Amino acid sequence: MPSKLSSPFSTGLLYAVGYFLLWLLLWPTEQPYWMLPYGLRFGALLLAPLRYWPWLIGAELAATGTIVVARDLPLGWFNFVADELPELFVVTVCLWLMRRASLHASLRNPEDVSRLLLSAAFTVAASTAVEGALLAVLHPISSSDLLIQALGQDLLGNYVGILLAVPMMVLLARARLSRRALMRLMTDGLLVMLPALAILLVLTAHTAPQPQFARVLSLAPVLFFAFRHGWRGASLAMLVSSLGMTAVDHLAGHAPPNASAHLFLAVAGTGALMLGSATDALRRSSERVAEQNVYLAAVNRRLDHLARQLRDAARGNLQAEENQRRHMAAELHDELGQNLTAIQTHVKLAQSRLAQVGMEDIGTSINTILGHMRRALHRMLDDLRPAVLDEFGLLRALDEGPIRDLLNTAGITYLTDLHGDPRLLDEDARTAVYRLAQESATNAVKHAQAHTFQLRLRIGERQGTVLALLDIRDDGIGLPSRMPRGGRGLQGMRDRVTSLGGLFRLRPETHGVHLRILLRSNNATPITTRI
Repeated sequence: MPSKLSSPFSTGLLYAVGYFLLWLLLWPTEQPYWMLPYGLRFGALLLAPLRYWPWLIGAELAATGTIVVARDLPLGWFNFVADELPELFVVTVCLWLMRRASLHASLRNPEDVSRLLLSAAFTVAASTAVEGALLAVLHPISSSDLLIQALGQDLLGNYVGILLAVPMMVLLARARLSRRALMRLMTDGLLVMLPALAILLVLTAHTAPQPQFARVLSLAPVLFFAFRHGWRGASLAMLVSSLGMTAVDHLAGHAPPNASAHLFLAVAGTGALMLGSATDALRRSSERVAEQNVYLAAVNRRLDHLARQLRDAARGNLQAEENQRRHMAAELHDELGQNLTAIQTHVKLAQSRLAQVGMEDIGTSINTILGHMRRALHRMLDDLRPAVLDEFGLLRALDEGPIRDLLNTAGITYLTDLHGDPRLLDEDARTAVYRLAQESATNAVKHAQAHTFQLRLRIGERQGTVLALLDIRDDGIGLPSRMPRGGRGLQGMRDRVTSLGGLFRLRPETHGVHLRILLRSNNATPITTRI
């Protein structure tokens, strides 16, 4: 329990001691247009938890009192309180309100940078306005130009102080660099920043306008670091460049930079931070896109693998179905066909006896029935396994086989245009082409009320792959607006094509039905195209 009670006290004391020492360290750098202590105050109140604010405020007052006593400035207690407390109070109240309004110490994206810089500008404007009002009351100045100049110095110096100090504090407290990023930053610092500072030193050593040109040129390494290292690199480069320019001016004995120089620093620093944060956001977005692409590529590979498995399974089912059909056709041909032949033989043998007893018509009726049964058996065997496909081959089976007989019997003109060598196709593809043509012809006879049925087949090789393009169309009434329940014709054809890795396309026509089917032999990957 004592350790828990002493922890907030020790942490607050640590905050106070560190803040006190930093304030004393940065106070000598204070200039009319360069208020690093103001930036330290803004960053400390922005980053520290609210419960430690009293420690920070006390440490600042102690540091300011120490500086006043050390310099033996002729300030009474009233003047000390009037000069120090209002600004501190205004900054504290502004940051408290902004933190209540969800202001975070973040420079992660341009929105966060804009929010932080706008908050800094508002706070600087508010504290400067309060200080100007108190200055006008406590220290009347006869010239309004002097008052405006003093307020302009405070406004610009405080904003520049925030611009230089706060990003570094956020970097150290909330967004530390990784070892790899730190090594890259140090390497670029040696290769880019040191030569740039050397060039700036040479230009600054000359008379005007070289020093002014050197300040404009100092923006180049800042932009380079903003592009390469984001807002972290921009803030570091801006701080190093500004400190280097100030040190060079001091060593060269030049006059302190004027308001225009620091105004350029404020504008350039604001733009560099925005550019750096935008670069970071774009880099993170690119990384997320790359990660998503890797994930999608893995998902696509998995889907392709599953699709191949499904096609293999469907092709296996199709082969099993064809084997079963072939077996059933052989059994029916051997058993039922032989029995029909035996019955016909016995009827012929008994024909003379039936004629003797006046029952010749019964024998004729039996022969007629047997003929119908044999033709029905042939149609059934052809549906199960088209023997014409094995006997004549694919092209003759399509051109001269049962499909033409079926269409001619129904009064439909059958037109064929067949080219290519079917031997290039495997057995599954040849069977699929015939089955698709057979099913289309059956649909045309049963439902289309067509007068013409056209079939075009092209078989050839393209880039080492055997392709079969089947084009089927009729001039019938077309497809109904709603497919009848239980209808499996088109879906069965589509499933057969898909199982072979092909493309099934039903093209819209004003009259009739138009099918375009593309098959690859040897179970190749289906060709994708827009339908």
